[in-house]
Amino acid sequence: MTTAHDRQRQAALLRKPSAGPARIDPYTIAVQLRRMSIEINRLVHRFAGDDGLHSTDVQALAAILDADEPMTPERLRRHLGLASGAVSACVERAGHIRRVRHRGDRRVVHLHYAADARSYARSYLRPLAEATPAARTRFSEAELAVALRFLAAMNEELSLKKFSAR
Repeated sequence: MTTAHDRQRQAALLRKPSAGPARIDPYTIAVQLRRMSIEINRLVHRFAGDDGLHSTDVQALAAILDADEPMTPERLRRHLGLASGAVSACVERAGHIRRVRHRGDRRVVHLHYAADARSYARSYLRPLAEATPAARTRFSEAELAVALRFLAAMNEELSLKKFSAR
């Protein structure tokens, strides 16, 4: 929970300065990222709960939805850091995924959303989809490009540290 002092500090740092760029406090960035994560997790947990899924199942669905190329069980296993049996159970339990054998190599299996599953999943994520353009109007394209680069760099850094032991 943030204190009144924390909120005042964050508000001051997030105000657009009248002259020159302000120094952004890493603490303030971390707080905003955590808050966004919490809000997105609310959507994910509602989706998982309504469908009887585990949060890992929803992570698998998101990974398949967001993949730049056809997702295979092996790529999904690596992405989620799970054993192969756990990935199979996850995909089957989710029920929104269909397995399709590659035409050129029948040993290769691709994971795809079932016909109506994509729109069903998107219905739960609609608040995120609606908030994005609303927030986007507050920034120039150049600012958005920097924000996107920052978010990509954060994801990369977190991904690199994903399996490091504590």
